[in-house]
Amino acid sequence: MPNLVSVEECERLTIREVHDLYRRYVNASQVNLMTSFGFGRELVDRAEGAYLTLRDGRRILDLTGGVGVLNHGHNHPRIIEARRRFAERQRMEVHKTYFSPYLAALGHNLAQLLPGDLSMSFLPNSGAEAVEGAVKLAYKYHGGRRGTILRADCGFHGKLLASGGLTGQPHFNFPTIPGIVPFAYGDLNSVRSAIDDNPDDVYALIVEPFSASTIQWCDESFLRGVRELCDQHDIVLIFDEIYTGWGKTGSLFYFMRYPGLIPDVLTTSKSFGGGKSSISAFVARKPVFRRAYDNLTDALLQSTSTTYYGMGEECVTAIEAMNVVVEDDYPARARELERVLEPALNRLAKEYPDAVGRVAGAGALWGVQIEGGPKVLDLVSRLAPGGVARDPRFKAKLVTSAVVNALYRDHDIFTYYALNGRNPLIIGPSLVTEPADAQRGVDALAEVLDQGLTRLVSRFVAQKVGSLW
Repeated sequence: MPNLVSVEECERLTIREVHDLYRRYVNASQVNLMTSFGFGRELVDRAEGAYLTLRDGRRILDLTGGVGVLNHGHNHPRIIEARRRFAERQRMEVHKTYFSPYLAALGHNLAQLLPGDLSMSFLPNSGAEAVEGAVKLAYKYHGGRRGTILRADCGFHGKLLASGGLTGQPHFNFPTIPGIVPFAYGDLNSVRSAIDDNPDDVYALIVEPFSASTIQWCDESFLRGVRELCDQHDIVLIFDEIYTGWGKTGSLFYFMRYPGLIPDVLTTSKSFGGGKSSISAFVARKPVFRRAYDNLTDALLQSTSTTYYGMGEECVTAIEAMNVVVEDDYPARARELERVLEPALNRLAKEYPDAVGRVAGAGALWGVQIEGGPKVLDLVSRLAPGGVARDPRFKAKLVTSAVVNALYRDHDIFTYYALNGRNPLIIGPSLVTEPADAQRGVDALAEVLDQGLTRLVSRFVAQKVGSLW
């Protein structure tokens, strides 16, 4: 008989046993990476709202927002209850040859909340799948007669082969779809130039109105200008709001702060699943969808031939998550957190000019650029393991990691730094977070910075930084 681990045995595993299993069956380097920050050396017993409770009883304030997944916080009671009801009533999960009331209702709700004729939905599992589905839709809209897609130089759209190629951040050079042409983020002249190079061959343009991985955003004139250019050349305009949807930046979706601005396709995921379900969507304008798929020949290219699509419990979860967003006014909650975070973080930048550079954000999503002075950078250069210093962002990553480590170890506050752009420290609390807890996070950051970056880096390196690389 195979030596299988039961669920009960799994829940009794020690952190040492978990590390050992990761090393043998998952990724040994992941263990080395995560244990260097402190939070990889402990196991979470339970999670509720904005807090984690560790097995030793410590309560950790989670200001990561689940990297966009947890607008509703951990284990929102309404979402848990909706999933419990679905399971207890033994509802059917797979609907491929039966129509699903849950999928139908979810499509209706999306159309009710989105502007204009953004109303035709497809419901895969992950954000990257939603992006690739949106791109396929755009390609099919043009009948395969066009071969160029435009994407921003700093965009992040996923890690599959196509979505990875559409991602502008440096990464391993996997093969991808042909015809990808970059433009400078937020630069309308760059877009215009890319289109003018081959105006009859561009089938789509994909852009994040707010780039969560770099904490920058497109202004209104750029977004409206792109919309106009796409209209002129019959280019399908795709807005990727996988991270920033469902209230995170102070409006339901970032682009919706500009009345009348409507993309041809919108992608969403992360908090769409309420923190409990892996579900995504791309939602298309009716004319675009109908031209691509709404015929008997092509209908199955999009929907029922996909096994894991619109699963019942996932749809139920998303329905309840959306209703919570609306009823509890999550955009307003994000704006309330912004009223705490924006002035408090800007004060930090003034008080610690040698440690804090750019502060930027919107709603409940903020980035703080941690910048070390010459002494810190000299120290880091001396301590860097062989070959690591070739990473041009190594010093910034190390200094920011030291701050993340101190926030966690000394103040029980969980943060992270973005792996893209200039690697800012991210403060992106769930929208159930109390403003007082957001203020507590900024106060803790001030206490950490007050120690000085040289001391923070020295401590971090002494603990285990060599295992990061």
